[in-house]
Amino acid sequence: MTLADEEKREESWIRRHAIDVRPLRHVAYRRLFLGNAISFFGVQFTAVAVPVEVYAITKSALWVGIASFVGLIPLILFSLWGGAIADAFDRRKVLLVGSLLMWLTTLGLLAQSLLHLDNAWLMLALIAAQSAAFGVNSPVRQAIIPALIDNEEVAAAQTLSFTVSNIAAIGGPVGAGLAIAAVDFSAAYAIDAVLFTVALWAALRLPAVPPGGTKATGGLRDVRDGLRFLAGHKLILLTFAIDIGAMVLAMPKALFPAVADQRFGASSLGWLYASIAIGAALAGLTSGWIGRVHRRGIALVLAVVGWGLAVAAAGAVPWLWACVAFMALAGAADMISGVYRQTVLLSAPDEMRGRLQGVFFAVVAGGPRLGDLRAGSVADATGVTFSWVSGGIAAAVVAVALGLCFPVLLRYTDRSD
Repeated sequence: MTLADEEKREESWIRRHAIDVRPLRHVAYRRLFLGNAISFFGVQFTAVAVPVEVYAITKSALWVGIASFVGLIPLILFSLWGGAIADAFDRRKVLLVGSLLMWLTTLGLLAQSLLHLDNAWLMLALIAAQSAAFGVNSPVRQAIIPALIDNEEVAAAQTLSFTVSNIAAIGGPVGAGLAIAAVDFSAAYAIDAVLFTVALWAALRLPAVPPGGTKATGGLRDVRDGLRFLAGHKLILLTFAIDIGAMVLAMPKALFPAVADQRFGASSLGWLYASIAIGAALAGLTSGWIGRVHRRGIALVLAVVGWGLAVAAAGAVPWLWACVAFMALAGAADMISGVYRQTVLLSAPDEMRGRLQGVFFAVVAGGPRLGDLRAGSVADATGVTFSWVSGGIAAAVVAVALGLCFPVLLRYTDRSD
């Protein structure tokens, strides 16, 4: 074999296994990707600071769960409504308004921290407001992507988005831990507020993306039409169901402050919050094979089973390094399942994408919040370890049960969407 042949072979291997970056050829998508990447990093500072500040005020894992759960209702309502708005109006304008609302709620969290109000009820109100803003912002952020790239690049764009968000979720929690330790919670909120201005810039620079082929008005009738469309698509419903089971039963984030306080020490907090993202980012960077999997339904179920078992193992081990390693494995499995679920969703007609993305974000963001409430309440009643381990095992069992009871999920292939 000549040197040239060997170089071609290595290049071919890299192309097959490394992350697909073709969507970045498109200027508008590249600008949106850059804004998302930088703002995702800042958002992680707030994502860590909020539960840790709530725990510092209340000294209760249940309150951490409640703080996560309290945003669920506005998240669901505004995700559904935000998706309908995204199908009725220029998606660039909707994205800009949603981003501005998120930025203002972060400034509110910064203000209460600078004033040292230490009021858990005020924190709950700000969390609810931020959830509402997130509900408006997130569906349109995803629904706008197919308009900026070629159709065959949608799966690659989703993988890029998942990967960059998880890379941000590695450095963000570590940085948040350092900022909180060096200054206080206000430093974390201030960093988020500054970095989120890049997302505002990216939204401003996008081209107009008017609704296509739809008579939607952004009202309740449009929400109902989206739900009716969803009700007729069993595969999409099953991808929602398997994700809800995984997140509600096995998401252990509400337990991280208590575990750091009782078991591993304060310095472990950043590692615990970054652990899921470490695995997801590594999986994303080596994700070239994901798009070539034919039996995607089986791969999806196996990924969710892997998530649950890895979470259970992480909760059972007594060493921080092992806990982080197992949670990283869980994060890799979650990234793989997320790509397949999102690819199914984005195969829907363009005039329905906003509304379906609204439902999707109500599921993917609402599930972990319910999971936080479950984990915190069970931990207060039975102990942190039992809550963590039993939830992971239950999530794996539910994934297998859904696959066996609904064969259409296992029959999902790369040609099903």
